[in-house]
Amino acid sequence: MAQSAELSTAVVGGGIVGLLTAWQLRLTGHSVTIIDPEPGAQASYAAAGMLAPISEVQYGQQQLWDLMTASREEYPEFIATVERAAGITTGYRENGTVLVAADPGDRDAVADLVRVQQAQGMEVSPLTSSALRRREPALSPGLAKTWDVPGDHQVNPRQLIRCVTQALNAALTESDFPGAGQPATWVARRASGVDRTAQGGIRIHYDDAASADFAHAVVVPGLGYDQLAGIPSRHALDLRPVYGDVIRLRVGRDQLGPGEEHLISATVRARVGGRSVYLVPRGSEDPLEPHGLVVGASSREDGLPGTHAGSVAELLEDAAAVLPAVRDMELVEITTRARPGTPDDRPYLGIPEAGTPLVVSTGFHRHGVLLAPLAARLGAALINGGPLTERDAQLVEACALDR
Repeated sequence: MAQSAELSTAVVGGGIVGLLTAWQLRLTGHSVTIIDPEPGAQASYAAAGMLAPISEVQYGQQQLWDLMTASREEYPEFIATVERAAGITTGYRENGTVLVAADPGDRDAVADLVRVQQAQGMEVSPLTSSALRRREPALSPGLAKTWDVPGDHQVNPRQLIRCVTQALNAALTESDFPGAGQPATWVARRASGVDRTAQGGIRIHYDDAASADFAHAVVVPGLGYDQLAGIPSRHALDLRPVYGDVIRLRVGRDQLGPGEEHLISATVRARVGGRSVYLVPRGSEDPLEPHGLVVGASSREDGLPGTHAGSVAELLEDAAAVLPAVRDMELVEITTRARPGTPDDRPYLGIPEAGTPLVVSTGFHRHGVLLAPLAARLGAALINGGPLTERDAQLVEACALDR
């Protein structure tokens, strides 16, 4: 399939948002080049993969909730398309979520937030003790209160990255993917800057002094944004590193009864003694983490890039308070990564200078996996030009670079 030079596009950053943006651009005819020394190795590698617009929402975050809800709506179609192209699964599971309050103080705090969620029309309903026991018998019997959030699901980010990478490399047929671009090109270098070419395109500079020219570029560098020279200075974005420690466990076969694939079926988000912890179960069919349990995540701004021992101890203590069987599981891995935080928790997405074939997409904090399909589609739409729908224009405005 012949490609126009006008559709050569660089994607700087190979995290989950960058890879999905590259995929969306390929679907719309672009020949994409992904520039990253280690695609999928940063925050996306640590992420648990909760698709939880309801249980993630906090007070005063209506615009963020709109973004999360819109992206959650796009996930099923996105999953079907990328799995069809790659021929492998993404680890997507519609398994719902249970909110847990461990003690009376936790119950009051979670109940206050649930009332806010319900007032916004979110589907959250209380579970009786007997209903919880039937649904999740392995959870601690002494929990103060629980709620059902049936619309919050999960995906395995590592498997999703594997699947999208395979889709980007696949030879797509015109009959199945009309107008799609050629398989992606991968450049294992670190970008150091961008500027305009004489022809009006974008030149990407690498840290080894080499460079390459493209018609368009999307920069999705996470916390590396400040290290990219050439972006207009008025868009010095307010990003900060928020470190998270994430634990991966494995359920022993001797912990499971006949026919059981896991001790819990739903994702569990709990408040324990005022602290937050989540438990995300991987199914027996998961190709990377069968019978796994992801426990997380701390949220630290202490500047420590390594794993914080106290945070890990608290996560394990709180997880065991909710699911006692945690104490007997195998500790497989502890991963620590920095996430790009913003003052209002909303990402930055937009064109830094009118008429420039450059899009900036960063600051996804702990919502990168959830927001990736929406960010990818909107980023590609901004590159492709043309009018946005009223809803899309509002979503882009919520992510404005100059807010």
